[in-house]
Amino acid sequence: MTTLSHLPATTDVGYGITCIDTEQERAGMACCYLIEQDGEAALVDCGTSPGADRLLAVLRSRGIAPEHVRYLMPTHVHLDHAGAAGVLMRQLPNAQLIAHPRAARHLIDPSKLIEGAIAVYGADAVRLAYGQILPVDAARVVIADDGHRLTLGAARELLLLDTPGHARHHYSVWDAQSRGFFTGDTFGISYREFDGPQGPWLMPTTTPVQFEPDAWEQTLDRYLSFAPQRMYLTHYGCVEDIARLAYDLRAGLCDYQHLAMSIEARGAARHAGIRDAIENWSLAALRRHGAPVDEQQARRLLAADMELNAQGLGVWLDRQAAA
Repeated sequence: MTTLSHLPATTDVGYGITCIDTEQERAGMACCYLIEQDGEAALVDCGTSPGADRLLAVLRSRGIAPEHVRYLMPTHVHLDHAGAAGVLMRQLPNAQLIAHPRAARHLIDPSKLIEGAIAVYGADAVRLAYGQILPVDAARVVIADDGHRLTLGAARELLLLDTPGHARHHYSVWDAQSRGFFTGDTFGISYREFDGPQGPWLMPTTTPVQFEPDAWEQTLDRYLSFAPQRMYLTHYGCVEDIARLAYDLRAGLCDYQHLAMSIEARGAARHAGIRDAIENWSLAALRRHGAPVDEQQARRLLAADMELNAQGLGVWLDRQAAA
């Protein structure tokens, strides 16, 4: 299978920003970002607890003392983005945890996050994938409403925007210095294995339980109003050519909805039907894109996302029916 085992564990993407692979399942699947400015540092997203020691080692290797990390900024509370927050906050004595208003209570008391993950994956899988999910001291949590501004170093400003669509408790971070957004999951997923002659390929991520396509369209409008030159994705890395990718993401969101609504089966058969439909959609899109992977490789790389995206679309259909 084509993988990126050769991908560096850390990649300097310019403007004092380092992409750090959080080593979840495989190289090139998930990352977080270190921002350095004037002797201070911030982490955007933080991966899962099993990778926490490695993040701390990266800080040490770059000469960053734990007490110089000012902010830990999980874009939302899904555990591949925020699972290590409690563990890391115990090692970063001066850091503030910057939380979306809807996310703060789950970081202070993660019991519902744990229950939700167990419901989706099972208890054994959660322990293996996510390790310890520890609470964060409420006194160290800063609730960031839409438009909240942070200063890193002497004058680097980070602007936090409420960006729903993938999840209602999701914010994104605008960094004017790099003209880029740290987008968590709200600018989709773009794995480097799929890069083709046109550059990156991007797909939606509709994981349970708060996929809201109308809100997502508004988030994309808001992103583009800043004329960003790059997006820093958690899955995976820095991408440019933003106008094309935004167009592709809108088209994918539209197609996902139509495909989900076309499945007339119910129960497990509906889930399987949605999963097969979006997988076939992805394979066709990758062929058009000229991605340098064969179908078997693509299926393996997409397997986990197709399963979760189908679950999320099922929840969305049920919510539509109830409304």
